[in-house]
Amino acid sequence: MTQIPILTGKFIIKLSEATKKGAGSTWPGHVALKINSKLIQNLFQGNPQLDIILVAGTNGKTTTTKLLHEVLTKQGKKVFRNDTGANLLNGIASTLLKNSSINGNIPYDIAIFEVDENSLPLFISDLSEVKNKISLILLNLFRDQLDRYGEVNSIAKKWHSSLKTLPKETILVINGDDPMLRFIGENCSLHSFYFGLSEKYMKKKETPHDVDFLYCPHCGTELVYLKRSYSHMGIFNCPKCNFKHTKTAVFDSLPNPMLGIYNRYNTNAAALLLQKAYGLDISTLSEILNKFSPAFGRQEKIIYKGQEIFLLLSKNPTSFNQSLEAILERDKHPNIMLLLNDKVPDGHDISWIWDVEFESLKYANNIIISGDRVFDMAIRIKYADISVFTPVRDIAKALDTSLNMTKKNKTLYVLATYSAMLEIRKLLKGQAIL
Repeated sequence: MTQIPILTGKFIIKLSEATKKGAGSTWPGHVALKINSKLIQNLFQGNPQLDIILVAGTNGKTTTTKLLHEVLTKQGKKVFRNDTGANLLNGIASTLLKNSSINGNIPYDIAIFEVDENSLPLFISDLSEVKNKISLILLNLFRDQLDRYGEVNSIAKKWHSSLKTLPKETILVINGDDPMLRFIGENCSLHSFYFGLSEKYMKKKETPHDVDFLYCPHCGTELVYLKRSYSHMGIFNCPKCNFKHTKTAVFDSLPNPMLGIYNRYNTNAAALLLQKAYGLDISTLSEILNKFSPAFGRQEKIIYKGQEIFLLLSKNPTSFNQSLEAILERDKHPNIMLLLNDKVPDGHDISWIWDVEFESLKYANNIIISGDRVFDMAIRIKYADISVFTPVRDIAKALDTSLNMTKKNKTLYVLATYSAMLEIRKLLKGQAIL
């Protein structure tokens, strides 16, 4: 019962393209799954030759999947991915529909999917009875969209339970610097491998404001950190039980193609999966990283009216803080534009902005604020003891104001939540992603 939903989905894709009403990245899959809720499972079962790679986590999914796609393609593999970032089940189904024939054949070697953290257990349930080779990366777990997901513990429990249903041959690549993810890896029966960061990149010892995890997942005792990279990531141990950080794969010889230590985690995750699942020589990855360009909105450089604009998706406390750190390493007196929306992709609860270290912007050259919740962000900046900033309700007008206040030889840094990033990118590039 796959042909009717496939034909229906493909018709909607063509209709979307013809009418220019989006990229057909979610609605075709939504309708097709209404017709056949097992469509994803059925397509995989009908294409056992297709390797499946999943990438899940709060931050870094799109960058990691893009890197995997580029490397495997250059190795001669036929690969596709959900490159628009549509990572719910409807987006995954839409991606499969785009890359299948009308009779359900998928003429590819590998499918790579970034998966929304709340959707991962649902997607895994479609994989419990397939014969495809499966590899899974768990990048990290942070607070994100609290009104939709709840705290990290509830997501972690769902992940842990769902992993038990995967075939035992599944390759699991886990961030070993994240205590909750390490706990999950050590307590499942899959082939688990751990990546992390070298100690030289771990410069923090104090507990930061954006920490999301403090206690041992085994016994509940507060963890002790010898070093931290950021948030709850680092070298930890429990003073009561035997739970502790152990050696991880760090790949120090690899170049970092993007700003910030957080992107080293993405690179190391991709490297470890490619090594364990496909036997890739790391020197090959190094060559590709030297030419790697970021995914849309992820440290994307755009030239607009002769001005360099640096677009950084910043959607939760951790990603915002890491964006700020990366910018300030590059420019001590940056020109900043902050965009805060509260649409469905962003989450309606914006209380998390009080855990972002905006105090670090006290030496910024100028700060323009916009988005749906422009005045909430303005209040937060005021309480950061920053007296000079400009709130502009309309994003297009805010962009013009920012450009007028930024010298031509300087960069404008735009930090935006997800829907705001799509809005301003459409203004800058003249086209929509979704």
